Amino acid sequence: MSEVFFTSDTHFFHNKGFLYEPRGCTSIEEMNELVVDNWNKTIPDNSLVYHLGDVLMGDYDVSILKRLNGQLCIVRGNHDTDRKLRDIFAARPDTIYVGTSDIIKIGKLSLFLCHYPALTANFDEKYFSQHVINLHGHTHTSTNWLFPENPFIYHVGLDSHNCSPIHVDTIIAQIRERWNTLS
Repeated sequence: MSEVFFTSDTHFFHNKGFLYEPRGCTSIEEMNELVVDNWNKTIPDNSLVYHLGDVLMGDYDVSILKRLNGQLCIVRGNHDTDRKLRDIFAARPDTIYVGTSDIIKIGKLSLFLCHYPALTANFDEKYFSQHVINLHGHTHTSTNWLFPENPFIYHVGLDSHNCSPIHVDTIIAQIRERWNTLS
């Protein structure tokens, strides 16, 4: 099985300082290159990368996606128009389109993938594997937990992961650690 990674909100070509400046960049070109470099340092070629929305913005050049390692699996975000999705699939025909959300299984865990944070976990479940974990983007926060008291709603966006995708094992370990601390 190939390795599995998650990310969201690359916002390639989104020429707004409020986006690229918090990422430590002085221009959109610098941010685009930072994201591509970090992506390719993190993602082995045979990996699957779930991108949870907001791939491209502004006056984009879809060819940037051809430079990214791994196979893309796209969950639609609020900025992912039909035209952008068609352009993505034309540039990267191996891209898998999930839709607006999906539930996948990793081992015994159920992961609810969506661009937006969603309440999915039942706090009274006794065992870790009985919880449904929501992986999301959209918020552009620098923390993994938009709701600190709920370890099962986890932000995978670039803004909380040093402009890099994150491996599923790291996500699960961080959620398990937080759950153990709160339990």
